[in-house]
Order: sequence, then structure tokens, then C-alpha cells
Amino acid sequence: MTPWRFTFLGYKLGLAQPLFLALVPLALLAGLIVIILAVRRPTALGKVIPSRLANVLAPGVSIVLPVLQRLSQTAALACFGLALAQPQCGERAEVVKRRGIDVVVALDASKSMLARDVAPSRLDRARLELTTLLDELKGDRVAVIAFAGDAFIQCPLTSDYGAARIFLRAIDPNQMPQGGTNIGSALLLARQVFDNADRGSKDKVIVLLSDGEDLSGAIDEGIEALKEINAKVLAVGIGSDQGEPIPVLSDKGEVVGYKKDENGTTVITRLDRAGLTRVAKDTGGEFFYQPRAVAIPDVVKVIDALQKAELESKLTMKYGEIFQPFVALGLFFLVLSMLIVPSWRWAR
Repeated sequence: MTPWRFTFLGYKLGLAQPLFLALVPLALLAGLIVIILAVRRPTALGKVIPSRLANVLAPGVSIVLPVLQRLSQTAALACFGLALAQPQCGERAEVVKRRGIDVVVALDASKSMLARDVAPSRLDRARLELTTLLDELKGDRVAVIAFAGDAFIQCPLTSDYGAARIFLRAIDPNQMPQGGTNIGSALLLARQVFDNADRGSKDKVIVLLSDGEDLSGAIDEGIEALKEINAKVLAVGIGSDQGEPIPVLSDKGEVVGYKKDENGTTVITRLDRAGLTRVAKDTGGEFFYQPRAVAIPDVVKVIDALQKAELESKLTMKYGEIFQPFVALGLFFLVLSMLIVPSWRWAR
């Protein structure tokens, strides 16, 4: 809901949640209805009990007391509605600083990530891991790199995790321009992301999610590039040691066969623990693997322990909250309505 801002008698006023103002007319309408019913109460009673017997059979019937009780309840509800609308008065400028680190996520989008040795598939498991990561980050900037035979930036550094999730879901191995697996190109591109970052953090992290089967042999160059800027690789292994055939999928996502090599032999893809461990250790990072669980919580612990830096600052306007008097007034009328008895008889 868009806040309301206006000026009254030279004062800057506003309502942060104006939708709750609807409670005020509803309270007035409800109060009017119960007041009408209270006023008509003696008339309705007279239709049932003869007037000469009213004081005997229904002593203490009052119009004033029920009306006062309903007015107090109406005033309480109206005050609470005004309080929930969050009335504001005055404004001041305030600098808001965001502290964190820069995190580049490198997601393997090669055809081997379609293997289903982890449910529902390696790629879907990697997406689950990254969704968990985005849920746990606090103030850090994140970029997403997708790679197969080549690497490209799927999402630049941003603190908008919602946008990062959208780009993450769009990664599809069938849409990659070049087949194969080139982890080295992903590491080199991560270096470019860090170099081009505005007010980059001191500690830099690459979260690499892959089965580790690198077919290019360019990893050494990527490792050296990251070591120059003290960037750590936190590698998350996706897959199994036993291996799995690479499925060939139809347009509907159904398995119609399995990938074969030049000799017609079914290709088996396996998790390369040694390769991922080497990339992580050579950059001062760590290797993580959970065959039946999510490994990202351990990655988040490492990220949280790193030194945070000021990534951005912006000038925002803060408004003074004045809902407290309306809450207090609403409680006063609520208690008053509870103290008022609807009949003189009960007051005796």
C-alpha cells in the first residue's frame, strides 16, 4: 500500500498504512446500528410486556447506558483503526548504510546437470541450494553466472534477491549457446564481476555449484585470477560417486533416451570430488557435499563469518510515528465500555 503524504497547516503529515482507515467508517456504521437498536429497545419491550408490568418484569431497562457503552466501543474501534493506519508527523533525512560482502554464484548448466542421481535432478537440486542461499543472505550483494562450454552473467551484482531468483529459474541447459563444461571460464568471469563492482567488499566469495566434470582444462588460469584478488571458492558438489546416464529430454521434459558418445556407448557422468576440492582449497575456500540434504547452510556459516564492508549508502526520509496516542485513547474507551453496565439493575 502506497503511503499517503500531505501538508496540513504547514505540518508534513502522512499515513503509512492508509488502508486501515476503512475501520473508522465501519466502526461508525456499526455504532450507529447498535445505537438505533438500543433506542428501539423499550419500544420492542413494550410489545411483549404491558407498560404497567414493565417495572416489575424488566426493572432497570435503560436507553442511556447501552448507548454510552456502544459509543465507547465505537470510539475504541475508530481509534485502533487510526493507530493501525500509522499516522506520521514530521520528517528527517537519514543515511542508510548496507554492509555485507559480494557473492558470485556460478551455476553449472551443462547437460550433465540433467542427470537424476539426486532427486529430482542435479540442476533442480542446485536451484534448491541457491534458493536456500538467497533466503539466508543478509545485506550481501549477489550475482549469478551460468556456465557450460562458456560462461555468461545471468544476473549482475544486486541486493534484490527476488530478481536473482527470477534469473536463476530461467537457466536451462538446452538454451546454453555452447555445450561442454568450462569451470575455468566461470571463475574468470567471476573475477570480472568483482573488478567491475562499485565499492566492492574486502572479502569476496564464489559459490560454485557443479558436478565438477570440467572438460576444458582452463581451471588453473581461473584459480590464479581469483587468488590475485583474494577471492575464495566455496564449492558445492552436486551428483553422486556412482554416476548416472545423461538423459535426453523431449520438449515436454520427458526422458526419451540417454546421451551416447561417438562409439554409441552411453555416457556416464560422475561427481568429481577431487576437482572441486582442489578449486576450493587452492583459493582458500572449502568443499561442501551433502548427498541427501542441503549443503548451503554450511556455506552460509562461512559467509557470515567473513568481514563485512559498506557496499552502498543512500539518503532516505524518516517520518515520526504518532500512533501511540490513538492506541492509548482506544484502550481508554475499551475499558470504559467494559465498566458501563447496560441496565440500572446491574448497577445496584
